[in-house]
Amino acid sequence: MSLHDRPREEIPWYPRVLKEDCTGCGVCHDFCPHGTYEWDDEADRPVVANPYNCIVGCSNCRTQCPAEAIEFPPLSMLKEYR
Repeated sequence: MSLHDRPREEIPWYPRVLKEDCTGCGVCHDFCPHGTYEWDDEADRPVVANPYNCIVGCSNCRTQCPAEAIEFPPLSMLKEYR
C-alpha cells in the first residue's frame, strides 16, 4: 500500500509544540491553513488539536516559528509507509 493510499490516521505525521520553548506568539496558529492548531485560551498558546489535518510531509509552520518551538518526526519515517 502506498503512502497516498493509506488512511490519514495511519500516518503519524503532525507537529508537536514544545511547551517549554513556545512563547505563545501565535504564528503557527495563524500560518497553518489546514486547522491543525487551535488556540488554548487558558494556556495562552497554540495546541495541535487536529493533528491529522496536517498535510503529510509539510513542516512549513516549523520554519515560521521564531522560538523554534515546533518539531516534526524525521522525514525518513515516511519511508515506512510506502
